[in-house]
Amino acid sequence: MMSSAISPTAAIFVAKSVRTFCYGFLGILLPVYLAELGLDARGVGLAVTCTLIGSAALTWAVRRPAERLGSRTALMALAALSAVAATLLLASRQPWAVVLAAMLGNVAVGTGETGPFLTVEQVVIARTAAGARRTTVLSVYNLLGYAAGAVGAGVVGLASRRGLFTAFLVLSLVQVSAYTFLPATPALARPRTGAPGPSTALIRRLAALFSLDSFAGGFVLQSLIAYYLHERYGLGLEALGQVFFVAQILTAASLLVAARAARRFGLLNTMVVSHLVSNVFLIGIAVAPTAWVAVALLYSRQLLSQMDVPTRQAYVMTVVEDFERETAAAVTTLWRTVAQAVSPAVTGWVMAGIALSAPFVLGGTLKIAYDVLLYATFRNVKPRVED
Repeated sequence: MMSSAISPTAAIFVAKSVRTFCYGFLGILLPVYLAELGLDARGVGLAVTCTLIGSAALTWAVRRPAERLGSRTALMALAALSAVAATLLLASRQPWAVVLAAMLGNVAVGTGETGPFLTVEQVVIARTAAGARRTTVLSVYNLLGYAAGAVGAGVVGLASRRGLFTAFLVLSLVQVSAYTFLPATPALARPRTGAPGPSTALIRRLAALFSLDSFAGGFVLQSLIAYYLHERYGLGLEALGQVFFVAQILTAASLLVAARAARRFGLLNTMVVSHLVSNVFLIGIAVAPTAWVAVALLYSRQLLSQMDVPTRQAYVMTVVEDFERETAAAVTTLWRTVAQAVSPAVTGWVMAGIALSAPFVLGGTLKIAYDVLLYATFRNVKPRVED
C-alpha cells in the first residue's frame, strides 16, 4: 500500500521541513506586513499574542483526537487548517484577516516551533525511535526544522508577498500528503482507572517551569527581534532575511552536537548549561551599539540556545510512562504556548513605554532564573531505562 512506502519518521521529517520553511518567511514577513498595514508596536505585539493564543487552543484541542483517532487524522486536520490560513492571506489585506490566518495556520513567531504539530509529532517519534536513538532522531527532526526555516528566511526578500502566500498554500497541501504515510491506528489509550497517572505531579512541575521559560521567550520571539532590528537599526526585509537565514543555520548546526553532548553530560546538564550561557548573549543585544554587534550577539546566542530543544523533548518522553506521552507532550506544550502568548503583548508596551531594547534584558534574566530552577528541581530525576 502507498501508506507503507516510507516510514512514519521520514513522513514526519518531510512535513516538518515544508512547514518550517513556510514559518521561516512568515515569521519575518507578517510583523513587517502588519506594520505596513498600519499597526504600531502595541498592535504588532497583540497580533503575536493572538497567534500564540490560537496555537495554544489548537494544542489543547488536538490531544483527544490524537489519542482516539490516531496521529495521522489529527495531523492531517491541522495541515488542512494551514491551507485555509494561506487562502485567507491571499484573499484579504485586512489586519484582522492576517492575524486570523496566523492563528489558524499556527504560524511560528519564534526561531523554534511550539504548538499542536510539535505535540503530536514528538510522540510519533518517541514511539518509533528506540530509547538509545531518541535524542539523535529528535535532534535530526529539529535540525531539519531549523535548516528549512533558515531557507525560508533567506527567500523572504526574494519573492513577492503573494508569491510567498501561494507557496504557503501549496506546501500546506504537501504536508497533508506527507501525513497520509502515517499509520491509521490510534495512539495508545490511557488505562481507564479514573486516577491520575503516575507521572502527573512530575508533568505539572515540568509544565510550570517550561511556562516560565516560554513567558521569558515571548519577549524575544523571532518576529519581535525582526521588528526590533527593523526599527532600531533600519534593517529591511532583505537584510532581515539574510540575518535570520544565518541564525537558523547556526541553530541547526548546534543540534548536530546536542545528542553527543547529552550522551556525555546527561540530558538535564546539556539543557541547562547551553541555555544559561546563551541567555547572557541575549541580554547583551540590549546594549549593542551597532547592528553588526547586535547580530553577532544574536548569532552567538543561536549557537547555544536551542541545544536544549531535542534534549528537553527526549527528557520529557523518557521520564513518563508510555501511555502518558500524549498527556506530557500536550500539557507541557500547551502551557509553554499559553505563557508565551502573554509576553508579546506586554513587549509592545515595554518597547513603546520603557525602551525598545528592554525586552532583551527582561527575557534573558527570566530565562536564567528558569535554568537555575530547572536544575535545582530535576537534578535527581533520571530518565527511565528502556529497551
